[in-house]
Amino acid sequence: MSGDLLERAEAWLAQDPDAETQAELRTLIDEARAGGQNAVDELHARFDSRLAFGTAGLRGEIAAGPNRMNRVLVGQAAAGLAAFLLGRESSPSVVIGYDGRKNSRVFAEDSAAILAGAGVRAVLLPRLLPTPVLAFAVRHLDASAGVMVTASHNPPNDNGYKVYLGGDDAGAQIVPPVDSEIAAHILAVADAHAFDELPKAAFETADESVVSAYIDATAALAPAPSAQPRVVYTAMHGVGWQTFAAVLEAAGFDTPTVVAEQIEPDAAFPTVSFPNPEEPGAMDLSLERAAAVGADLIIANDPDADRLAIAIPDGDGFRQLTGNEVGGLLGWRAAEVAAQAASGDEAAEGTLACSIVSSPALGAIARDYGLGYEETLTGFKWISRAGGLIFGFEEALGYLVNPATVRDKDGISAALAFLSLAAELAASGRTIADHLDAFSERFGHFASGQVSLRFSDPSERAALMTRLRDEPPAVVGTIRVERIDDLSEGFEGLPPSDTLRLHLEGGARVMVRPSGTEPKLKIYIDAHADTGTLSERRAAAEATVAELDRGMRALTA
Repeated sequence: MSGDLLERAEAWLAQDPDAETQAELRTLIDEARAGGQNAVDELHARFDSRLAFGTAGLRGEIAAGPNRMNRVLVGQAAAGLAAFLLGRESSPSVVIGYDGRKNSRVFAEDSAAILAGAGVRAVLLPRLLPTPVLAFAVRHLDASAGVMVTASHNPPNDNGYKVYLGGDDAGAQIVPPVDSEIAAHILAVADAHAFDELPKAAFETADESVVSAYIDATAALAPAPSAQPRVVYTAMHGVGWQTFAAVLEAAGFDTPTVVAEQIEPDAAFPTVSFPNPEEPGAMDLSLERAAAVGADLIIANDPDADRLAIAIPDGDGFRQLTGNEVGGLLGWRAAEVAAQAASGDEAAEGTLACSIVSSPALGAIARDYGLGYEETLTGFKWISRAGGLIFGFEEALGYLVNPATVRDKDGISAALAFLSLAAELAASGRTIADHLDAFSERFGHFASGQVSLRFSDPSERAALMTRLRDEPPAVVGTIRVERIDDLSEGFEGLPPSDTLRLHLEGGARVMVRPSGTEPKLKIYIDAHADTGTLSERRAAAEATVAELDRGMRALTA
């Protein structure tokens, strides 16, 4: 172990205010001094690089060192954000929220105290709350910025730090070059000040009125229900239930049957191996409960309630809908609302937007209704900025149904919108499954699939992307590639993105991109069929997806 590495570790230890991370770092240092190679390797992993601050803020495992999430790193981020904001305006303000993850509250309180100590008005939300409430609060309180302490659906020992901007950004998450500007301020703080040298001051705590305002604004999105579907709900050990229950009550819906084992916040996430509704097994308890009570609908939020998962009856069991299916139905609902709002011969107004890796179905809806349509890079920091937005979604279970009040994905308002749709259908004797069939009859059948490749070494992921660029495939499986768009230097008005888009014979599409939050390479497959009977359309589109899935697995093996 080099002396420099040891000095950096000791310097960090000296400023760490957290007894737990202090103790585990001291143990690592002692083991490394004694010649333990594993401890030396772990110190290199934590101190040879720094957890990068980007458009998604910070996210990582809770542990000591600059390449992990901890109180020192979060304090530096808060001080850097304060310096950035003070360089933009004379009297900035920040509202801070936090969820139920490990250290979320202490990270939020540290941030508030350090922001206040720097001369920024800091307002802490009154208790642990969903991410959408924080996004709402930025606009509702007319704050200069917002901070949400959450790692969303990451593993239990992770946490994160998301930043929103008010003013002209209308409460959306940061985009370049703001992320780099804040990052530069954070590094300047880290170079100049230890944690205990950062000034701290008393901060404000918001009262419950901000939560009540969110509940009222969200409940107003749905008309009084004409039917009451039987619903099973899970919060996935997160913070969604209390707020969602209040929204349902205000909107006139019955209280759902809950998955009791998962309804209260629990940072250990004891009933799921990975607290993400997309992961295999995460919805098992919900499916069991729904079968027991004969539910018409399963609604699941992820731990910070910015994502929504839906499952519906299917034969003797239940089928979880894909994010693309939910996005298509909610997009159709938004288009119908826009069409009904248009008077006389006026055309419907507004824009439907989705990420480039989401289903092209939303574009078909927009064309049918004469609405604007925009594809953006992945992430609601981009989707929320679409001009004239009335609805946005991304296939990873994110939906924005209320852009007038929240400029981020919102699993609570989306859940209400979907439940309202289910109630309207039930009142006329139809189901969500019937509505999916009607969608395919009107717009054609859209099928999608995804291949997710996990890498322990980031260089392997980068090497695979390089190989696909240097040796572009002529076919995927048995389907000919017509052209490939490389988005790495920007494309058709999009900012640069490490993404490849393959256009296949017959109109199918494959997207390949590294995940922004996990060590994965993601492959998104979409196909469409609009001729023949409903069953013929479904069979044709799904056969194409299956062939492209097989072909991409072979290409990336």
